[in-house]
Amino acid sequence: MIKDNIKVLEEEISSICNNCGRHRSDIKLIAVSKTQSIENIKQALLAGVNEFGENRAQELRDKSELIFDNINWHFIGHLQKNKVKYIIKSSVLIHSIDSKKLAEEVKTRAEQNNKIQNVLLEIKTSKEATKFGLLNEDEIFSTTQYCFEAPSINLIGLMTMAPFTNDEKIIRGSFTQLRNLFEKLNKNGYNLTELSMGMTNDYRIAIEEGSTMLRIGSAIFGERNY
Repeated sequence: MIKDNIKVLEEEISSICNNCGRHRSDIKLIAVSKTQSIENIKQALLAGVNEFGENRAQELRDKSELIFDNINWHFIGHLQKNKVKYIIKSSVLIHSIDSKKLAEEVKTRAEQNNKIQNVLLEIKTSKEATKFGLLNEDEIFSTTQYCFEAPSINLIGLMTMAPFTNDEKIIRGSFTQLRNLFEKLNKNGYNLTELSMGMTNDYRIAIEEGSTMLRIGSAIFGERNY
């Protein structure tokens, strides 16, 4: 099932790219493997996916100790300062830097591990109380500058989660807001390259709005069993 799901998803992504004048190679597919078994992750690996995203720090730590060949682990969930220690060794990219204090902790932990940690700033582009992210523009620029200057942090882009709604106009607005901020930061010399936006229910719109990283769970693994 997982192999077939990935095949259908890849065809759909390629079709959307063709329709909006983009190249499939410009977009990274990240399989959201939270709560998924090691066996399911291995099936996705065999089907050609090697980027996996986890939402919980200890779960990423534990899985990364079991599977570490030909796989890139992304941390995509809300990250507390006291959990950075669990993910710093294995995360190729942390998508969810949502405060300067969190960036400071990542800097410290990365230095302790002799690592330059790739990160994205999480930006709040919706009014939903359950969403996290930087919101104030001064805070966004301040955190961007801090990451830019920290020798153990490599800030490469931005991430957001669109509101959970069927209103495509609202979803598109969320992604457009992130892209506009991305362009504004680059005009100020930050040279960002990545936009992590788009999940199973809205990845089509995200591709049209310039996403370079899709975080897809149920379209690959089926509905999640908690």
